[in-house]
Amino acid sequence: MKKIALGFLVAIIVFSCVKKETGSTLENYVPETPELTSDIMSPEVLWSFGRIGGAEVSPDGKTVLYTVSYYNIEENKSYRDIYTISVSGGKAKNITNSGAKEFNAVWRPDGKKIGYLSSVSGSVQLWEMDANGRGAKQISEIEGGISGFKYSPDQSKLFYLKSVKLDENVQDLFPDLPKTNARLETDLMYRHWDTWHDYTYNHIFVAVYSKGKIGEGKDILEGEKFDSPMKPFGGTEQIAWSPDGKTLAYTCKKKVGKEYSVSTNSEIYLYNIETGKTINFTSGMMGYDQNPVFSPDGKMLAWESMERDGYEADKNRLFIADLETGEKEDFTIEFDQNVHGLNWSGDGKSIYFISNRHATDEIYRLDLADGSIARITNGIHNYQSVAFAGDKMLAQKVSMSQPAELYLVDQLTGKDEALTEVNKGILDQLTFGKVEERWLETSDGKKMHTWVIYPPHFDPNKKYPTLLYNQGGPQGTVSQFWSYRWNFQMMAANGYIIVAPNRRGLPGFGQEWNEQISKDYGGQNITDLLTAIDELAKEPFVDETKLGAVGASYGGFSVMYLAGNHEKRFKAFIAHDGIFNFEHMYTSTEEMWFVNFDYGGAYWDKTNAAAQRSYEFSPHKFVQNWDTPILIVQGEKDYRVPSEQGMAAFNAAVLQDVPAKMLYFPEENHWVLQPQNGILWQRVFFNWLDKYLK
Repeated sequence: MKKIALGFLVAIIVFSCVKKETGSTLENYVPETPELTSDIMSPEVLWSFGRIGGAEVSPDGKTVLYTVSYYNIEENKSYRDIYTISVSGGKAKNITNSGAKEFNAVWRPDGKKIGYLSSVSGSVQLWEMDANGRGAKQISEIEGGISGFKYSPDQSKLFYLKSVKLDENVQDLFPDLPKTNARLETDLMYRHWDTWHDYTYNHIFVAVYSKGKIGEGKDILEGEKFDSPMKPFGGTEQIAWSPDGKTLAYTCKKKVGKEYSVSTNSEIYLYNIETGKTINFTSGMMGYDQNPVFSPDGKMLAWESMERDGYEADKNRLFIADLETGEKEDFTIEFDQNVHGLNWSGDGKSIYFISNRHATDEIYRLDLADGSIARITNGIHNYQSVAFAGDKMLAQKVSMSQPAELYLVDQLTGKDEALTEVNKGILDQLTFGKVEERWLETSDGKKMHTWVIYPPHFDPNKKYPTLLYNQGGPQGTVSQFWSYRWNFQMMAANGYIIVAPNRRGLPGFGQEWNEQISKDYGGQNITDLLTAIDELAKEPFVDETKLGAVGASYGGFSVMYLAGNHEKRFKAFIAHDGIFNFEHMYTSTEEMWFVNFDYGGAYWDKTNAAAQRSYEFSPHKFVQNWDTPILIVQGEKDYRVPSEQGMAAFNAAVLQDVPAKMLYFPEENHWVLQPQNGILWQRVFFNWLDKYLK
């Protein structure tokens, strides 16, 4: 009860710190640092952190542009402003300070203006302002609004992104029934992630840009029922201008319906601005090809590439092509890691990127002269992006003990120094638990990396209830991420030790380790999870009689599977958006390539031994063994793991008189994104665990 009261106190303090935009009727929300009465984090404090995004260095390398978002819990909404800070350090400046929630802020190539998107005029349009934030002016009036843009390097053009309606809905087919509420479907992909297909497609429009004015846009995918950028998460990183502004490279998967659902084969297309011709530059490359980046001289193109069609967790390779000869080369053949976020050096001789190795995301450099790859940084952290700022690198960094901040990194030594301190005032008032690395021996004699997170003010002479954290993905490393739901320091703040193993099936430990999980969901990776909790249960400070298991998505499946196969180890379970019935999942999820690869195929294919073995791992086949309290969390708009999965698990528990509770969110998807829902999630989460483990 004391923690809940403290949370409301903090919320009241934060809510009271609201500033009004000068000369505007809009109210902004930029809270002052709250004064906490405890050094232990609460859900309300967690949601009071500012969230950095969209960092970009000015063309002269002297100033960093970025956004910060704050959540107003009382209003249940977020506010976002644009900030600048000198690369040499100093105080950051809020250059918008409005309630308009600006985004997609970028420097104009000449550095004299900042372009950004805002919906203050009623729809999302392109605006420009001076580098100091003055002179804001709307420069687009595009019907229906836009969702992204990027200037060409020579500043003569820009592209913008817009939804284009190309399919007919029921009202189009039957105009005399304008009030009908129905859909007619003939193919797959009628819904994706958390939205039903709305008969529109993301298209790229190219327009002349001159003296702050935009000409008429040309749809470079006119009439094509494909998305670029790709849904649901693609953005402007999937599209690139050539340095001379004559070519656009873009990512697209030109497939529809069932063909789209079973394939990951996206391509890099090159569109010639002058001729209007498009070529498929990666034709014959069968997996994901995306995020193209031109070299500074425009002679080469780099991109991220997966080899196999239908396998979304394949090794993410670094490919480079000579644009004159068309010759393509994989520079990561001997590099048994994934690459992300490619960035050319100014001289075009190197490419910097992010890669995970042994549960931390680090900055690496590829030298094109000899093909060597060097690791630049090393520490207990995750770098999320890298760019250049003069003779240093600008990088966004997080850890289990710190939300994202911007850092300057030495290109040679990897030493970093903080550039922003958005959350320092709150962090200085909090005590976090120690984060420790361990390597445990698995049942088959291999070494498994495991994080152990201790409660604040840990006393080794006490015994603590302990949680086994089950990672989702299924191929998503338990790295040094900072989450606003599955936050390890938040769990530890409630007096729990957290055991977070990098079990079989997670990247960062080689492709063989990562790939082992496919078609073996109830096999070695489950044994790995049990190895981790069994080893930690031997510690004198772990109360082996008060163990819980928690997880979401694949982690939710893991919890449901363990519920029927744990030999009385655990006293409480929490499964969020987990897979309960594999057969139902196969024919109700949207991206079929996932279940095809990981399950091995359809449940009705009785000749497919691998698939038939996979379906035997379905948690619903062990539900008769459930005897331990379980909390089910489910979002209705989760179309990846449809809501009936969670409901079926909850119903099965109740029908067997197993203590159960379901936390159901009608408006949330696979995640929980709204502030008050997020706080409710935390409260219900810990109330459930405290009831059975304390």
